[in-house]
Amino acid sequence: MTPVAKLIKIRLGFVFGIFLAGGDKRIKVMDYSTIIFTLKDHVARITLNRPEADNTLNQQLIQELEDICSSINQADNIHVVILSGAGDRAFCVGSEDDAKSFLPLSALPGMNAAAAIASINQPVIAAINGDALGPGLELTLSCDIRLAAPGARFGLPEVAAGLIPMCGGTQRLPRLIGRGKALELILTAETINAEEALKIGLVSRIVPQPELMAEAEALARNIAGKAPIALRYIKEAVNQGMDLTLEQGLHLEADLYFLLHTTSDRTEGVKAFLEKRVARFQGK
Repeated sequence: MTPVAKLIKIRLGFVFGIFLAGGDKRIKVMDYSTIIFTLKDHVARITLNRPEADNTLNQQLIQELEDICSSINQADNIHVVILSGAGDRAFCVGSEDDAKSFLPLSALPGMNAAAAIASINQPVIAAINGDALGPGLELTLSCDIRLAAPGARFGLPEVAAGLIPMCGGTQRLPRLIGRGKALELILTAETINAEEALKIGLVSRIVPQPELMAEAEALARNIAGKAPIALRYIKEAVNQGMDLTLEQGLHLEADLYFLLHTTSDRTEGVKAFLEKRVARFQGK
């Protein structure tokens, strides 16, 4: 069996498995001590809730992030996720225990918050309400779209302490802004402002602080109104395609496009277009 055929077989089994399972898989909202989770109109919001510590990461926060991200991936009533920080001073400025934060990942099972965010299948919007430094910046790099308040600052200062980023900074930053500029920021430990971040493509919009969450929520609702399976496949095609040759990426895109024809949402989309009405997608 060819690799493409195997992919189609696996994905068809997944799609029809959803059809056969029956019933919705909806997330159960839990109480957390270091994050705030809310859900409305298929848009989930995760808020890092340690404003007294500038939302720095500690083991409990990371464990709670991993738990909620896993739950999000198992829920079919969440189409888009927003990640933000409590307060207006910091999104996340690093780790509570820098010495532990930069040990090898193998020595810190479950301690990579950026990996938890990157594992979310749905589109993730970062509403960067303040400084995003070190592991905080790496959290934003794990998101798909980044909006920033004017006062936000960005940087990876690890080299100044004789370390290197360990939560994806050396890999995700160059993929986002290019090798040269990423190396400059990492090697110099330079901190840049929101205007520079916009200029180099690190963020896509700068939004006044009082309007940041409203802007992020409006963007999320816009995206959430689209077909949920198509949204996940678009994210997969783009993210995985970055690590493939152009030819391989085009094959992946074609395979995912083909699989969408097996979904009820595809049928609903065509029907809504012909009837000149808004499509009512069910994520099936």
